[in-house]
Amino acid sequence: MAEIRYTRNLFLRCMNIIYLFAFTSLYVQIPGLYGNNGILPARTQLLAKDGTTLAAKMHTKPTLLWLAPYIGLDTEYMMDVLSLVGIFLSFTGFISQKFCCKPIFAALWSLYYSLYQVGQTFMWFQWDVLLLEAGFLSILISPLRYKPGTRKRPTPVAASEEVSFWLVRWLVFRVLFSSGIIKLISGCPSWWGLTAMNVHFESMVLPSPLAYYCHYLPTWFLKLNVVFANYVELFLTPLFFFPLQSVRTVNFYIQLFLQVCIIITGNFNFFNFLIIALLLSLLDDGFFNNNVKPGPSRNRKILNYIITIAVYAAVSYVTTQLYTLKLQPGGIIDSKIAFNKKEFDSALGKAFPILVSLGLVSLAVTSLKAIYTALTTPAASIAKLGSLVSTMFYITAAFFIFSDSLVPFSSLHPAGNSTVLPQVRQFHSKLSHLQLTNAYGLFRRMTGVGGRPEVIIEGSDNLNGPWQEYQFLYKPGNVNNSLPFVAPHQPRLDWQMWFAALGTYHQNPWLMSLAYRLLNNQAEVVALMDKAHNPFASRPPKYVRANLYHYHYVPWAQRGSKTWWTREKVGEYFPVFSKDHPPLLDYLTNMNILSPRKSTVSPVIKGILDQLRALFTKVDPCLLLWSILTAGCAIIIVQGPAISPSAKPKK
Repeated sequence: MAEIRYTRNLFLRCMNIIYLFAFTSLYVQIPGLYGNNGILPARTQLLAKDGTTLAAKMHTKPTLLWLAPYIGLDTEYMMDVLSLVGIFLSFTGFISQKFCCKPIFAALWSLYYSLYQVGQTFMWFQWDVLLLEAGFLSILISPLRYKPGTRKRPTPVAASEEVSFWLVRWLVFRVLFSSGIIKLISGCPSWWGLTAMNVHFESMVLPSPLAYYCHYLPTWFLKLNVVFANYVELFLTPLFFFPLQSVRTVNFYIQLFLQVCIIITGNFNFFNFLIIALLLSLLDDGFFNNNVKPGPSRNRKILNYIITIAVYAAVSYVTTQLYTLKLQPGGIIDSKIAFNKKEFDSALGKAFPILVSLGLVSLAVTSLKAIYTALTTPAASIAKLGSLVSTMFYITAAFFIFSDSLVPFSSLHPAGNSTVLPQVRQFHSKLSHLQLTNAYGLFRRMTGVGGRPEVIIEGSDNLNGPWQEYQFLYKPGNVNNSLPFVAPHQPRLDWQMWFAALGTYHQNPWLMSLAYRLLNNQAEVVALMDKAHNPFASRPPKYVRANLYHYHYVPWAQRGSKTWWTREKVGEYFPVFSKDHPPLLDYLTNMNILSPRKSTVSPVIKGILDQLRALFTKVDPCLLLWSILTAGCAIIIVQGPAISPSAKPKK
């Protein structure tokens, strides 16, 4: 079997970086989102009758936040503690391989899951559940404890490592394939007409500065980008299980290129960084060190090159036929989908069981190789027996997780129902709250075709005006504000405002809480917005309202001006609210947002946590995340290069 020890260790270090991004980004937003005076206080999610035991509370909603009263804290400060512990543990795992072990990853998963349990609408994102699923796999993949190796005596490779690491490959396959297939399943005219990119760069949640320039690329090239995305997500992802390593390596490069393009054009927080970490499962140690094992003979290399070229040539040819790619005069490449929705549905119905079977066969072959390695590796009888027992345990766990993942994966198409046993569905329903396996699929339908919808909140001291706009830190508002680059930070309020603009305020009742907090000039909530341009910095407004606008980029001819957007008013989004507005107060009271609370925070602990928060919030969140990452890289450099556990002794 190909060695994957170094690759696995790199993946675990990367997972620590993703956890570091996620915990830090969430931590700086806790008071405004979940604090006692926040938009959706977390305490409303932890209501229990007096006398309820801790075990009963944990059974109702499993989260470490129930422990808050036992250590002299309330829910808000307990969220601070969990986030800070998560930041510390993930940072140590990032800078040192010693902390990339099962206890640490179990702790990280438990901490993030505890926060997710009270996250409500601000944490109901696919990347949050993807982090939980990938984090759970990290527990399986990581060693129980760190065993340092040397050049002369490298750490022995466990036979079960490739089985557990295979689950990461299956996860990233499901994420990418689902994201590609869901676009066509939805029947969205933009995806079927290959015109999605014509509006994507303008309508994405938080476009980066490069998105403006991409928006004005030639139409034929933007259509070709849609074809390329389908090519990568639909046709290349099944090759994740191709037995030849060189095919998977080329796939890694192509997938990496797509993720980097997404990172530099859009602010999709830590999601694409997490995808890149998962894509490491396509590699083995030979990718990083040619001396890990004896290389193939010259003839074998030539044969590998021929097979790799033939595979990608075949897939590329099929793509050109299905999308009728034709070179036109002037170097223009024309493209058009050559199949209809009925043909697509029929083909997917036939392909779905094949894809599931492909995954099952790949897992079975990997498991058999692991068993063979456990039986043939030179070792004492007791050690060999222990290795075999451990390998069988991980194989059993891998088949269980694989089977469980088929339940959400099969929801993509009715043909998938035949691939899942009823007993597996029952197990999945019982464990679904743990987010161990999930359904994925981004950009089901392209929004903003008629203009990018934006909710603009205004305040006034008089019903007759003048009305003054509240500005957010990152989302479009003032047409003169430049486009930001904030990834891997996720400003969750800005993100949720984008989703709110796609519906009504009745579908987003949290907006009523936001309006009430603005009517009180609540400092914690105002801190999530652009305080430098707060029109009511000294005193709150008497009234707030919101209007819906459609935004467009300024024409290409005006690209040198200070204005980035044009906008037109569509109409009222939510009506005028005042601080004593009865329907507003009734709703907030029924949601326990305005319910009285008792302070149970220890003054000493509160003082320490307040000082830490003051220290963190002095820096812009995006800069804070990159600063912590840079500091970790500096520590790693000072420590010196780590010896690869799979390195071979010098001859």
